[in-house]
Formats: sequence, C-alpha cells, structure tokens
Amino acid sequence: MTFEHGTRKFRTLFISDVHLGARGCQAEQLLSFLRYHDAEAIYLVGDIVDGWQLRSGWFWPQHHNDVVQKLLRKARKGARVIYLPGNHDEFLRDYYGTHFGGIEVVETAIHAAADGRRYLVVHGDVFDMVVKHARWLALLGDRAYEIAILVNRYFNAIRRRLGFRYWSLSQWAKRKVKNAVNYIGAFEQTLAEEARRQHVDGVICGHIHHAVIHENFGIHYMNCGDWVESCTALAEHPDGRFEIVAWSDQGEMLPPMAEDEEEPVLARTEIVA
Repeated sequence: MTFEHGTRKFRTLFISDVHLGARGCQAEQLLSFLRYHDAEAIYLVGDIVDGWQLRSGWFWPQHHNDVVQKLLRKARKGARVIYLPGNHDEFLRDYYGTHFGGIEVVETAIHAAADGRRYLVVHGDVFDMVVKHARWLALLGDRAYEIAILVNRYFNAIRRRLGFRYWSLSQWAKRKVKNAVNYIGAFEQTLAEEARRQHVDGVICGHIHHAVIHENFGIHYMNCGDWVESCTALAEHPDGRFEIVAWSDQGEMLPPMAEDEEEPVLARTEIVA
C-alpha cells in the first residue's frame, strides 16, 4: 500500500455498516482509515449509526463522535458525501433530499464510475426478506450478533497478545454454516436482479457484513463490508477499477497522524446520484 503525503487518494470511497452507537463498532479503526484515505466522493451506504442499539441503551463515546466530525470535515473540504440510510439508521429515511452539514441524504443512487459503468448504490435491507417481513426475528438476530461480537473482541485481544492477526468468528461461521452461505447467495442474487432491472452495470451495497467483489450472477456485485468485524471499505481508483481495502491489520502498522494535520483538498468530478 502506497501513500502520498500520508494519505492514499481515491476517486470514490464506499463505507457501510459502521454501527456508531453500538459497543461492537470499531470507530477507532475507521477514524484511522479516514485519516489515511481521501476521495472526491464518499458514499455512506447505510447503518452508519445504530439506532436500534441507541434505543435500547445510550452509548456514544468520543471516538464515535470523532468519526462524525471527520466526515463533516471532509465534506467541508470539498468531498461530496452521500448518505443512504439502512435499517439500523432508518430514522434518517424521513429526511431524503435534505443536507446535514454538507452531507446529502438519499434513498438510492446511481454512481457513474470513471470508466463509464453505472452502479446502483443501495444499503440492501429492503431486499432482505427477514428485515422486511419479520422485524422481530431481525431484532432477535441482532442481539445474538452483538453477543458474538463481544466474544470475538475478547478472543482477538488474546490473539493480539500472542502475536496473531485479527480473525473474525462470525465471518468464519458465515463461510462454514450452510444456511448462512445460502442466505448470502440469495441476497446477492436478489441485488443482482434489481441492478439488471434498473439497466445498470452493477450494484454496490452493504447490510450483510460480507465484503466481496464478483460477477457470479452476470452483474458486477460489490459489498462494502462493515466496521464491526472486518473493517473494510470499497474504493474506486481514478481509472474506474474497484478494490476492497481491509484496514483491520493495516491501521496498526501505521504511525498516528496528527489531528491538526492538513488534509489535501481534492478536485471534484461529476458523479451522478
């Protein structure tokens, strides 16, 4: 990974499933990522704030507030920031078409990549039958997921002390458990079909915390991942190429950037949304 003056520059960044307000949120990792990465446009692809967790008990440490301030600062410095609410921050769906501190709130977007390809950008929960038709089951699953994240946090604290890299328990389970694999595949296929229906070249989403890029269904499918376990973001290069940036290990290998260090202001390009 190469950095120019401490910051790696992209045309576009896509970040989803941060879950600010939840104890499992790795806000410090995201803050580090945002200090070392910049883009002309940043899409916040849903579940940035976890309203479900905040309703059950207030949790908002300084690092969570710092992430919000960092995003607002990037907007002030010229980056276009587009927020597409998900199911956990659904309270923001009442504000489609408005701006908060330079951040646009929209339901969906069509992103025009540098190579001319067009991508549907959507969180993805409206295509999840559990969230859409069995909310009680989704809430129950969310509580079980929170417990798994807590176990995973302590497990990885021990691994770090022993000199091992970060390892995600739930990501391993998703790959190994047949039902989880089938669920992910069905979700991806449904999103691919929606992209085809809208006559675009691909889809960019979040929701299932499973970062990946593939064309298994004849459509370019890309998922941003999350900042609870995998600490990943989707990045578009100036030539239209996409990559998944995994920050769970990279962040620990870099020296801290001074808080008052000036970040470069990037030229803006036309992005359709």
